[in-house]
Amino acid sequence: MGGKEGLLLRASRMFDLPADAVANVPRVEVVGNGELRMAPHRGILAYGRSEIHISGGSMVVMVRGSELELRAMTPDELLITGTIAAVEFMG
Repeated sequence: MGGKEGLLLRASRMFDLPADAVANVPRVEVVGNGELRMAPHRGILAYGRSEIHISGGSMVVMVRGSELELRAMTPDELLITGTIAAVEFMG
């Protein structure tokens, strides 16, 4: 992550501020191994029962598991359920 977003992310760490609020990076919340919420997002890039790729703007979030399902999606937030085995962040 470079440029303005990188600077904002470093500033958020230095001042102990939430990066999602300062640098406009996605907030990903995983509850157990059965639920993932992400906000904000920029859409689904790939969708399958074992893998879902989500655009977070400056990064792609890859969710892997089984019986994955996009349960809810608004322009700002999404909810994935199923058995989540891994979450990867690709910059």
